[in-house]
Order: sequence, then structure tokens, then C-alpha cells
Amino acid sequence: MTLIALLLGLPAVTSAVLVAVPLADRRARWAGVVGSGVTLAVAVAIAARFDYGRGGRMQDVVNVRWLPAIDVRFHLGLDGISLPLVLLTALLTFLCAVYTLAGAEQTERPHAFLALTLLLEVGVLGTFAALDLVLFFVFFEVVLIPMYFLIASWGGPGRAPAATKFILFTLLGSGLMLIGFLVLYSQAGTFDITVLGREHGHDVGADAQLLAFVLLLIGFGIKSPMWPLHTWLPDAHTEAPTVGSVLLAGVLLKMGTYGLVRIAVGAAPDGARRAAPALGVLAAIGIVYAALACLALAQSGDLKRLIAFSSVGHMGFVLLGIATLTPVGIQGALIGNIAHGLITGLLFFLVGAVKGRFHTSDIAELGGGLLAKLPALGGLLLFASIASLGLPGLAGFWGEMLAMLGAWTPAAALSRPLFLVLMAAAGLGTVLTALYFVAMLRRVDFGLVTDRWRDGAIADVVPGELVAWVPLVTLAIAVGLWPRLVLGVTDAAVHGLFP
Repeated sequence: MTLIALLLGLPAVTSAVLVAVPLADRRARWAGVVGSGVTLAVAVAIAARFDYGRGGRMQDVVNVRWLPAIDVRFHLGLDGISLPLVLLTALLTFLCAVYTLAGAEQTERPHAFLALTLLLEVGVLGTFAALDLVLFFVFFEVVLIPMYFLIASWGGPGRAPAATKFILFTLLGSGLMLIGFLVLYSQAGTFDITVLGREHGHDVGADAQLLAFVLLLIGFGIKSPMWPLHTWLPDAHTEAPTVGSVLLAGVLLKMGTYGLVRIAVGAAPDGARRAAPALGVLAAIGIVYAALACLALAQSGDLKRLIAFSSVGHMGFVLLGIATLTPVGIQGALIGNIAHGLITGLLFFLVGAVKGRFHTSDIAELGGGLLAKLPALGGLLLFASIASLGLPGLAGFWGEMLAMLGAWTPAAALSRPLFLVLMAAAGLGTVLTALYFVAMLRRVDFGLVTDRWRDGAIADVVPGELVAWVPLVTLAIAVGLWPRLVLGVTDAAVHGLFP
């Protein structure tokens, strides 16, 4: 059995055990930690034996017949583009399980909660490893079921409409994505992603490429989330439990941008060139729009909703990097994916901790003074906010900088004046991002503790929370100081996307 089969099999088996075996709550939590921890160990083992000198080639490949009548194969493998996302997924799932074990996530029926979390991990890992379009679609759809139930069963007061909106939007995107896959298959005669990427659209007509790319752009754009298809996201984040928000921001959004890079750009490059200006415009609008929305929320709004809207802006930089159709821009998109997963995952952990202690995430109700009342929690929120606004030396800086650098010199077929305007809009977005995080910190972290919270005993960060959060802090610093941790892995595979 290859390691990649173990990578998918371990969380699937653990999820099944949690459903089938009547474990006590504490043992169920431990089972989640052990299952996700061993899965992370397998992901690290894959990374340890990965041949980084051949990062553009698929490694640890599984390729067996599955549906021979339509030439669909159970085809899995990892290259430099997918490996960092697999590691991120395995790490965040493990940290979520640790957070649940620590009791920080107060959940009823933890066996069901963790079974769904691990099933979600199977779907995400499978999406990043799938090398057949049909298999990719199956794993992509598997993710929707557990996330829907995590929101609908363990979410906040508005969980039912938020979960419904999530499933309707994502099912629409999946339908369009499937049609795009069928357009590619009708022209190229294969579902094999590696073949489609190697041929660079050679067997797919120009109009068919444009049609396929537009369908995939909408389908993946809903998941990314791309403005104006993002409207499901703030509600889903606001109502989801903390673990649901961490995984939704940390890994689920990356499925959309990964699909654009791996399939849409790789298999329909001519369609990508023709649609790239529109993608760039939508990305730039998303950056500025999200920053303005966050600026308004920072005055008096919900802290969790503010972080949710910030995801729209940060993922806008990822989409802008893809739209440049340059190795620099796509490198920026890929490191931006990782940075967003680390930093925004940490932010949602912290906001969940704030809400758990104060029973509210409303900025006006919190009233300031968090740093004085709970120095460790307030300090971590300060660090994560500074990282999220793109301070040099931290992971968030590189994705934004490389995306704008790619826009400075886009692909030769694209309009440089247009992309210079988009770069300027993205630059405005970075300024607004700094403003809304400073405004939020002034109202939540700094100032005097309000009378409502001054005298009550509220626990600061506990050891179990530190175990879940310190790895994200460490990696945000490490990637910021040494971006080659990501860029060195993705470089060869990114250059392989271009003929």
C-alpha cells in the first residue's frame, strides 16, 4: 500500500470507527486526535521522501482501473503544487482535533462531530491528490456533506439558513464545474488531469477552451470565494462552529483556487488568456470591496464576520495572482493560499476562544481591553492581525507582494495598462486592510476593560489551546522569514503549467 492510500484511508477508517463504535465522549475525542495525528505523520512522511528536485512530476502515484467503460481511473498523485496543501490540510485537521480534546470546542456528540471532521479531511485530501477529473469531482462533492452538517448541527442561531445557502451555492458551482469537465473530455477524449496539463489544450478548440474555462471559473470561483459569488461565505463563517470556520477558511477555500491552477489554467490555457482580464477585474473588486466591508464592521459589527469578509479580500489576491498567468503571479497565489490557511485559521481559533469566554463576538459588546484582561489571548490576536495585514517578515506578505508583482508584468498576451490599474487597486486594498485591522484592534484589544468584564474571573489561554495554536504562529513566522519553504516546493510544478 502506498503512503497516499494510507493518507486517505486512515481518516476514513477513523471516521467509520467513530460512527460505528459507541465510544465515551473523552475517548471519541482521543480517537479523533490519534486518527488525525497519524494522518499528519503520513503526510510528513510523504513530504520527507518527496523528490524536490523533480517537484514538477507526480510522485507516490496510484493509478488503477475504476470505471473502464468511460476510461475513468482511480488516479492519485502529488507534485509541488499539491503537496503543501496536503500538509496544510493534515495539520489543520489535527489541530482542530486537539482543540476539541482540550474542551475549547464545547460540542455535543463529539463522536459525530469528529467523524464529520475526518470525513471532510478525506474529501479535501482526495481533491488535492486526484488526477482524474471524475475522481476529482467525487472528492470535491464529498466535502460538501460533512461541512453542511457541521454548520447545520453545531452552528449558531442562524445555522439553518447559513447551511442551506452554503449547500445551494456550492452545488451550483459543482454542476457548472462538471459541465466544464465534460467540455474538456468531449474535445480531448480523456479525464486524465496529467494528460490534459501536459497537452496544454492542444486537442481542445479555442472556443471550447473559453467555454470550459468560464464554467470552471464560476464553479471554482464560488468556492474560492470570488466576488460577487462570495455571499454564502460570511453567513457560513459566522454561524459555523470554530472548527468548521477554521477548516472552511484554512482548506476548503483552497479547493477552488487549486482547481483553477491545476485544471482550468493547465488544460485550457487559451481560454485562460481570454478570460484573465475579467478574472483580474473581479479579483481587484473583491479585494477593495472586502476591505471596505471590514472597515465598516470594525466600527461596530461581529468580529467573526469581519474575519470572514477578510478572507474574501485575501483570496482576491490569490485570484489576482492566477489572473496574471505568470509564474511569479501563480507562485504568489500558491504561497498566498498557504499563508491564508495558517493565519486566518489562527484568527478563527482566536475569535472562537473570545466568543467562548465572553459569549459574544460583537465588537461593541466586547468593548475593548482584551489585552489587559487576557494578555495571552489578546497578544495572540494582535500577532494574527498583524500577520493578516501583510507585515513583511510574516507569511501574509509574500502572497500579496508576488500577486502585485505578477500584475506589474502580466503575461505577454494580457493588457499591461489594465493590470497596472488592478495592481493599484490591490495596493489600495492593502492600505484598507491595515486600517480595518488597526480599527478592530483598537476596539477589541486595546483600551480599558469595560465594567461588564472587569471583575469577573475569565480564564486566559489554556495549554490545550496553545498546543493547537503555537504551530500556526511558528509556521506563519517561518514562511515569512524563509518563503522558500513553499516557493522552493512549488517552483518546478508552476513552470510546468506553461508550454
